[in-house]
Amino acid sequence: MTEGIVERDVGANMSQERNSQLQLRFRSWGGRRPGAGRPKRKGSRLPHVTRPNLASRFPVHVTLKFASGVGKLRNKNGWQAVRAAMTAHRCTPGFRVCHFSMQQNHIHMVVEAAESERLSRGVQGLAIRLARGINRALGRSGKVFADRYHARILKTPREVKNTINYVLNNHSRHIPTRDGRWYLMQEDGCSSAAWFDGWRTRASPFCVATGPPPVSGARTWLLSVGWRRHGLLVPAYVPPRGGAQRRVNGVALGRKKSRK
Repeated sequence: MTEGIVERDVGANMSQERNSQLQLRFRSWGGRRPGAGRPKRKGSRLPHVTRPNLASRFPVHVTLKFASGVGKLRNKNGWQAVRAAMTAHRCTPGFRVCHFSMQQNHIHMVVEAAESERLSRGVQGLAIRLARGINRALGRSGKVFADRYHARILKTPREVKNTINYVLNNHSRHIPTRDGRWYLMQEDGCSSAAWFDGWRTRASPFCVATGPPPVSGARTWLLSVGWRRHGLLVPAYVPPRGGAQRRVNGVALGRKKSRK
């Protein structure tokens, strides 16, 4: 009799423990939590978020930033390496680099792609070509680009024109000025300016296109025709911020920042 009571007590205790375990509520995975998600790399500025879908009718402004240890690339060796990589990448299906310029620590490009995946694959493949060529030209090894590429989709003719102007005339933002006056107009020799046919006037002296072109012809309406509705470009032009009108070589470029 006593043994039966003991067995019933043990069974009851086990049942109570089982019920108590089933009532425990564990924290579920997912949701916003401190420290969750992809670990952030040191020095990374671009968030690793899903990129927006791309329609083939829209061009894209792409920027690649060089790592700090690469050094300055606006020289003969750097330019030859970048141009060779751009030329070799022209035949990539569904991806075209139409305009580009190389600055000391970054590269600007205006590209066309058939879809988002082609854009991603095209830029990644180009970055690999550039990294190998630059390391070979500089006699170095290791990382060449500091971060993932930055991309901005261009959807209006005005936006496309401003971006082309920004890319091809980006070097003029770093040209020194004297007493608020600009030096002579100058096309960027480390860019695709020599193959660009949308200048209102040519600089003197101007870049001469020699050898195979490093860029492809534009196919989208926005990048081939639409942007021209707002006028052609002037070498070394930087959009004004207000004030008196600026002139270079007798060409009205914009407005000079007024003195207070």
